[in-house]
Amino acid sequence: MTKFSAVAAVATLALAGCGSSDSSGSNGGSGGKPSANKDVCKTAKGDGPKIGLAYDVGGRGDQSFNDSAYAGLEKAVSDFSATCVEGEATDGEAESAREDRLRNFAESGATAIVGVGFAYADSVNKVAPDFPDVNFAIVDGFDPDKTPNANVAYLTFAANEGSFLAGVAAAEKSKSGTIGFVGGVNNALIQGFEAGYVAGAKAAKPDIKVEVAYIEESNLKGFNDSAGGKAAATGEFDKGADIVYHAAGNSGSGIFDAAVEAGDGKFAIGVDSDQYLTATNAQKPHILTSALKRVDVATLDFIKSVDAGKPVTSYVTYDLKNDGVGYSTSGGFIDDITSDLEGYKAKIVAGDIKVPTAP
Repeated sequence: MTKFSAVAAVATLALAGCGSSDSSGSNGGSGGKPSANKDVCKTAKGDGPKIGLAYDVGGRGDQSFNDSAYAGLEKAVSDFSATCVEGEATDGEAESAREDRLRNFAESGATAIVGVGFAYADSVNKVAPDFPDVNFAIVDGFDPDKTPNANVAYLTFAANEGSFLAGVAAAEKSKSGTIGFVGGVNNALIQGFEAGYVAGAKAAKPDIKVEVAYIEESNLKGFNDSAGGKAAATGEFDKGADIVYHAAGNSGSGIFDAAVEAGDGKFAIGVDSDQYLTATNAQKPHILTSALKRVDVATLDFIKSVDAGKPVTSYVTYDLKNDGVGYSTSGGFIDDITSDLEGYKAKIVAGDIKVPTAP
C-alpha cells in the first residue's frame, strides 16, 4: 500500500467510538462497566512487556471503544505476564498533553505503547522518534507526514464494511421505510461509517430513505455530547425513521435514550462493541444490533507481536475477511435475517461488493 493510499484509506475508515450509558441492569460483556471497576495495572506484577495504554476521551468505562482496548490489555497481562500503566485524554486537551502522556509512559519503562484513537496520530508521530526502542501503536491511526516511523503500527478497521451490514439490517427490519444515521463529527473519518451504512441499506432496499445528521461539524465534543446525540436522533425519529445507527462517541447514550422515548418499534444500532450487553434494561428492547470493531483483538495482537520480539509496524487492517469487524446478534432482533447478512458478508469478502468509503 502506498503512503498516499494508506493515509487516504485510514482517513475514511477510522474511529467512531461509541456511546456510554448508565450500566444499571447491564450484563457486562466486552466494553462494559465491569471493566471500569477493575484496575489490572494496579495488581499486575509479571516480568513480561510493560504496556502503556493511552485512552481517548471518555476513558475506561465508556462501554465500548476504550473499554475494548482495556479488554485486550487485560488479556495481555494474563497471557504474557505483562505490567501496565494507563492515562486518559480529557475534552479539549492540548496536543502537548497527549505528547506528555506518551513520553511519561516511555520514560517509565513501557516497551509497548497504544494510543486509543486517531487523536494520537500527531503525538505519536512526534514522540516515537525519540524512543526508537519503544514500540507504538495507534488504534484507527495514520502517519500524518511523509516520514515513516519504523517503530509505529497503525491499527485500522474497515468500519465501512461493518456499517454496510448494519445498513442491510436496518433496511430489512424497518417498517416505516425511513432509517437514520447520527455521526458525532462531520469529517472524513465518520463519513466512512455513513457511506457504508447508506450503501448497505440501499443494497437491501433501493427505495429506503436515510436521514443523516451530525452533532458537530468539526468540534470533537460531538463525540461526548449525550444531549446532542439525543436531539439529533429524536429529530430523525420525528421525521419517520424507526431505526437510527450511530457513530457518535459517548453521545451514543443519547441516541439510545431517544429510541426508548420514541416508543415501541423504534430501534438504535450501536457501534464498536455489542452495546446490547451494556445497555440499561430500558434500552435493551431498543438495541437492534451493533456494528462490531474488535479493538481488543487489535490491541492484543500488537502486544503479542512485541512480546514475541517481532513488533508489528506500518498499517494493519481489520476487516470482514479476518473478522476484525462484524455485527452482533444479542437480543435476537435480527435472527430472522442473519442468513441475508452472511450472504452480503460473503460477497464483500469475495470482492463482489465494493463498499464505498465516502458518501
